[in-house]
This record gives sequence, C-alpha cells and structure tokens, in this order.
Amino acid sequence: MNQGIDVVGLYVDDQDEALAFYVDKLGFQVHTDVRNGAYRWLTVSHPEQPSFQLGLFTPGPPVHDDATAQTLRAMVAKGAMPPLVLAVADCRASYAQLKARGVEFTQEPIDRYGNVDAGFRDPAGNGWKMIEKAAGAQ
Repeated sequence: MNQGIDVVGLYVDDQDEALAFYVDKLGFQVHTDVRNGAYRWLTVSHPEQPSFQLGLFTPGPPVHDDATAQTLRAMVAKGAMPPLVLAVADCRASYAQLKARGVEFTQEPIDRYGNVDAGFRDPAGNGWKMIEKAAGAQ
C-alpha cells in the first residue's frame, strides 16, 4: 500500500556546497547523510516538514553514465530543470532574511494574481519560486 511521497531529488554539482546552501542559507536540516563508496545519499528537510526529504544528488554512477551525468549538470546549470516552490507566510520578509544570508535572487518580490512571489537559484542552478499565497488561498 502506498503511504505517500518521501523524497524528491535535485541534481547538484557539489553536494557540500548544496548542503551549506540549503542548511545555512535556507534553514533546512540534514535528514540523511550516508555514503557507499563514492556514492553519497544526502537529504535535507524543512523544519516544518520533517518527514518530507529533498535529496541533493550528483549525477553520475551508479545511476548515470558519464555522458548522461554531463548532460544533466549542463541542464541544471542553465536553469532548465522544473522550478521548486517554497511556501512562505511573508514573501517580502523572507526575501530580506534570505538576501541577508547571501541568497542571490533572480526576481524581487512582486504582487501577482493576489499572491506575492520572488525567485532565486541554488548554487547548482536549480530554480526556486518563493510564494506567499493570497489570504484565504489554499
């Protein structure tokens, strides 16, 4: 029987750099960090969603051959992967806080369709939208 989604993965080119970004700048917590030889299973979770893990994975063996890994790294660096969404209570306050921590934004907070959203990318190039939903929206 299915019990729900546990881990969603992102491709990153440097797991240590990604870990520092997600923990030190975004405030996520390390969930799992284990190694099997050169392979590293690294996941983080948001403090308000501890059971949902975001995997920070590097393209390559044992999952990908070298050519595929190179293609994936290039796609991530260009921002070609689907964006992720971070829900926040106050987009402008979160923007100021994250900017002070060194997060580089691609879009300042803007009112759009009753919501407020801003955009940023992680060190590998993965795009994020940070969204404050309109009052009463689900």
